Amino acid sequence: MNKKIQSALISVFYKDGLENIVQLLSQHGVTIYSTGGTQTFIEGLGVKVTPVEDLTTYPSILGGRVKTLHPSVFGGILGKRDDAQHVSEMKQYNIPEIDLVIVDLYPFEETVASTTDEKAIIEKIDIGGPSMIRGAAKNFKDVVVIAAKKDYAALEQLLKDQQAETTLEQRKSFAAKAFEVVAHYDVAIAKYFNLPAGQAGPSGSLFFLESITNPKAMRYGENPHQSGVFYGNLNKLFNQLNGKELSYNNLVDVDAAMQLIKEFNSTTFAIIKHTNVCGVAQRPTVKESWDTALAGDNESAFGGVLVCNGTIDKATADAINEIFFEVLIAPAFDEDALTILKSKKNRILLQLIAQPENKEQYKSVLNGVLIQGTDEGNFTEWKEAGGRETTQAEKDDLTFANIVCKHLKSNAIALVKNKQLIGKGCGQTSRIDSLRQAVEKAKQFKFDLTGAVMASDAFFPFNDCVQLGHEAGITAFIQPGGSIRDNDSIEYCKANNLAMVITGLRHFKH
Repeated sequence: MNKKIQSALISVFYKDGLENIVQLLSQHGVTIYSTGGTQTFIEGLGVKVTPVEDLTTYPSILGGRVKTLHPSVFGGILGKRDDAQHVSEMKQYNIPEIDLVIVDLYPFEETVASTTDEKAIIEKIDIGGPSMIRGAAKNFKDVVVIAAKKDYAALEQLLKDQQAETTLEQRKSFAAKAFEVVAHYDVAIAKYFNLPAGQAGPSGSLFFLESITNPKAMRYGENPHQSGVFYGNLNKLFNQLNGKELSYNNLVDVDAAMQLIKEFNSTTFAIIKHTNVCGVAQRPTVKESWDTALAGDNESAFGGVLVCNGTIDKATADAINEIFFEVLIAPAFDEDALTILKSKKNRILLQLIAQPENKEQYKSVLNGVLIQGTDEGNFTEWKEAGGRETTQAEKDDLTFANIVCKHLKSNAIALVKNKQLIGKGCGQTSRIDSLRQAVEKAKQFKFDLTGAVMASDAFFPFNDCVQLGHEAGITAFIQPGGSIRDNDSIEYCKANNLAMVITGLRHFKH
């Protein structure tokens, strides 16, 4: 059923984008009600506006906390036009019908992001706004509700094309959006109260509280027969300089790349494949880092996601250009490097603006959701437990290997020499199988394991890993410890003059 807008209540925090709508409403003879700064804005446009105070017979009180919370306002929004009792009561109490509600909400999230002043934050909890939005959305059969600035354009077009008339379908669509706006707002407030400032990880709330805006449909999910949607704002993290849209799998791998690269301060290049590191190295220059990372496993690099924490120059671009890859991420690109890399139109080039700030990880399981804090840190202690102290070179390599291993799927083993990943085993059902895989990889690419180091994401349940590693040429090990048979591995290292470091911090990744 079509309805013509004859009256409107407008009360918004941000006025930009509102002018054309106000002018169109005026041209269609719509009675406009408003209050406070919005009223002043409308009057400044030379458009007639009736103060809400004229309806309520009360001024704005309590420092603006109470302005629209009154039966004369909510009756006009909630009154059912096809209900004789509602119509009679509205007439009895001189309550005008309100056909259009345009309300945005106090900027609560923006305030939380910009200050820790609790008083300022609390004052940005909107009360009247969400109530009016919910009321108008509930009564969508008779009322149009606009709850976000992003819907102004749709309303403006409707006012132009349909002469201020709306269909039931349009009103219901706006109502659905409005309920989403209020739900998101309430979640943000609940999260603030449940998670003290600076605290990371799950809040322990009675509910799973999350609301993320900006949905973007993927071409498909992990596989072509699966649908996929991304919620979030990638523009806060990257400038996309070239290439097709990021796919579901691209996003998963890009996230893995970002989690890894943020661990390093020195010039580092890494190659990610199916969320696992298949090549990573640290060298004085970006070009050397790329060459060395690729040498670690140039087969797996095909179709991978590349990430670097330095500027991509022409020499590096020339080298990278020789292989097929999906995504390249870097904080900066030289112009001549971009010219080379843009030669393939589908290559995704991302300029890093900021690191992701996620403090929680979610996983859908069974009939619910698992939440955990992100895996921060690399060790809680550095306990030299082997047959000798580590050398400085071994320390550097062990630290590097421990970080790399953290970003491999469990069971995970990383073999490193001179800050280059030369062998890795991941996703195996036993730790010894991951080590066998790592050793085999190193041999496949002709690496000499003599003097290399080994990292394990979890404890060694037996001494078989250190024994096999020793036989392959490994001289130093790093692991979290925690097995009831830790001593077996420690004693083997002592008997064979091998170094072993216990970190006290496990890094399972499933």
